[in-house]
Amino acid sequence: MKNITVIGAGTMGNGIAHVFAQNGFKVTLVDLSTEAIQKGLSTIEKNLDRLLTKEKITEATKDTTLTNISTSTDLITGIKEADLIVEAATEHEAVKLELFKKIDAAAPSSAILATNTSSISITKIAAATHRPAQVIGMHFMNPVPIMQLIEVIRGYNTSNETTATIMTLSRQIGKSPVEVNDYPGFVANRILMPMINEAIISLHEGVAGVTEIDTVMKLGMAHPMGPLQLADFIGLDVCLSILQVLHHGFGQPKYAPCPLLINMVTAGRLGAKTGEGFYTYVPGSKELNVSPRFTK
Repeated sequence: MKNITVIGAGTMGNGIAHVFAQNGFKVTLVDLSTEAIQKGLSTIEKNLDRLLTKEKITEATKDTTLTNISTSTDLITGIKEADLIVEAATEHEAVKLELFKKIDAAAPSSAILATNTSSISITKIAAATHRPAQVIGMHFMNPVPIMQLIEVIRGYNTSNETTATIMTLSRQIGKSPVEVNDYPGFVANRILMPMINEAIISLHEGVAGVTEIDTVMKLGMAHPMGPLQLADFIGLDVCLSILQVLHHGFGQPKYAPCPLLINMVTAGRLGAKTGEGFYTYVPGSKELNVSPRFTK
């Protein structure tokens, strides 16, 4: 397995491309526009510069990593020689199903098709292809170059061979893979999202304020980031989508998203990426300020 195609040059996609390229794989980064690809490449270079500053890599490693990445705005061209295709497009079920139909039709018959989905059924995605045994989930954590975990998710028809290959490959790129089965939210988000939702409910019901809730979890539970700040970082729209998958998949009221979360997403307050969620964000600054909507 030498040639990797990553579909989607956004936050997750460029991080996945970075990690594979830094570990010696030839990577093709595919997106719909040249602008999206250039933005992704710029992010990769900035992240490599940070690693260089911290003396985690050498200048030669940076240069080799960038050399290992080629780009394409044409899906068919981008996947024609791939051994592994990792889809990191938007977290929207209809988009992924249509995309996997196209990938399946054009990719080499031996290629493994992986998705970075954080909640959508691997079994359902695999059913859109003619190679369900070769479809698997590779749920990377954000930021990809830093975080060690990959949830390797087996669909109902994923073969043992495919699973073993992806587990081995994950270790080759310096990650720690954990094999899980295909149920709503997998493991990470099945546990994480109800916690985030409960933090939002606590805020909504006036139990405590934004910084108070986050401080309790950081100092009391040794979490590196409070749940409300983490929700902003993930994207409130993504949190809502995952909770809806959990609620629909299990049919249990404990997974129902808080009305405050629904309202914030409807209003376009999606967290760090829009500049305001539970906190406000100034580009280029690490300072956090509680959103005016939550100050007394």
